[in-house]
Amino acid sequence: MKKTLSAIVAALLLAGGLSVFALDKAPETLALLPTMKTQSAAPNRIWVGTFQLVWNDLMNEVVKGPVVFEGKKSRLVEQLNTQSFTKNMISEDSYYTKFGETSPELRTTIENAIKEKFNETSDVLDSVDWTPGPEKYTAYAMLKKDFKFLTAFDKLKMERFGKNREKVQYFGINKDSDKILDKTVNVMFFNSSKDFAIVIYTQTDDVLYLYRTNDDKPFDKLYSDMFIKRAKYDGNTDFTEKDLLKVPNIGLYKEQSFDELCNRPIKGTNMMIDKALETVDFKMDNEGVKLKSEAIIATKMSAMLPAQKLKTRKFYFDDTFVIFLQEQGKDKPYFAMRVNDVAAINRTERKK
Repeated sequence: MKKTLSAIVAALLLAGGLSVFALDKAPETLALLPTMKTQSAAPNRIWVGTFQLVWNDLMNEVVKGPVVFEGKKSRLVEQLNTQSFTKNMISEDSYYTKFGETSPELRTTIENAIKEKFNETSDVLDSVDWTPGPEKYTAYAMLKKDFKFLTAFDKLKMERFGKNREKVQYFGINKDSDKILDKTVNVMFFNSSKDFAIVIYTQTDDVLYLYRTNDDKPFDKLYSDMFIKRAKYDGNTDFTEKDLLKVPNIGLYKEQSFDELCNRPIKGTNMMIDKALETVDFKMDNEGVKLKSEAIIATKMSAMLPAQKLKTRKFYFDDTFVIFLQEQGKDKPYFAMRVNDVAAINRTERKK
């Protein structure tokens, strides 16, 4: 009996310990990823091209070639070195980049430039030590978008998203909406109520893709899948008078430090990365989209020497879906987001 009781107590203690450990190790709710190929366990995740832009400058202007760490290879570095997103994939008026030797003067130059170009201030410049020193370089980028849909969509009633009880605000098109709204939407494909995608046009060159799927893949594969399905779809691509649309409002702010890139000597140089940081501030409602993203990489001296028939289709984005933002005529999107829990995401929004 004593052995049985001891075993039960031990099991309970072990279970309690495992429970606490599991809570400590639970994946974050919202992750900001450095590349479209990055794997993540976070149910909600985002990618913006901003960090890739500063990495490109680190490669091309500072290291003068691919970044390779001493010691164990980094898959993330290999992905970043492919430069899968570059400045020619987004219009010049939508971004600002700057690199140079770290100094207070460089910081002032960046502050003045983003104020003049975007009327913005920075959320990341304070994270860097701007004192000059050997092997200290800084690469900075800001990506800014603010566009309206061709016509503002109707505000719909608050409803639940997925299996969550908390209600969120939606916008879209219902049976009472003005039919002019139908012309602002194009259907990519509608394979089922859980597998469809649309395009929403805007007053600029930006287009908004919305892809409803439960597939849990990296953004590059989701983006590819979306266009493969569109190519195979032979149904009606017009948004018709029988079709309905429902999209949740999204508001978020996220700051992410890519610590795995820091404090590792870069081969062929006397430097290592000291800071690798990215932020995203995103809002989407019935009128349009606002996006501000910053990224910064700062280096320091290495501590080591280098070596057809119309029927109702419900385009309800009320469960897991993916967002891509892309400029017309460009090869790649500049923003991607997987939405699994709208309420949790919206709680990260900055309160103005």
